[in-house]
Amino acid sequence: MSDFKPILDALLSFRKERNWEQFHNPKDLALSLVLEAAEVLEHFQWKSAAEIEEYIAAHKDDVAEELADVFNWVILLSHDLGIDVIAAAREKIAKNAQKYPVDKALGTHAKYTEL
Repeated sequence: MSDFKPILDALLSFRKERNWEQFHNPKDLALSLVLEAAEVLEHFQWKSAAEIEEYIAAHKDDVAEELADVFNWVILLSHDLGIDVIAAAREKIAKNAQKYPVDKALGTHAKYTEL
């Protein structure tokens, strides 16, 4: 988590100043994460690929704010659960490389159980 230390420190300070720790249990942090992820999806709902490209050009900052909210909830939840999210991400990439070997997964969207 050291890569995110300045962001984590700012989030923890923000939360502490408002006495919001009392509300930040794992369930509610996870719910907030999902709700913010849904707000990311709203930017793309019902749009074609061409419409998305045009939309992003005009609303990139709005999408960035929603992604930042998702990112911040991930950082807070992982901190509160004592999970090194960077290490977990590295481990997950290695695990996915085993599940989706290039020779079987190249150019296909099939699930690893179907390769």
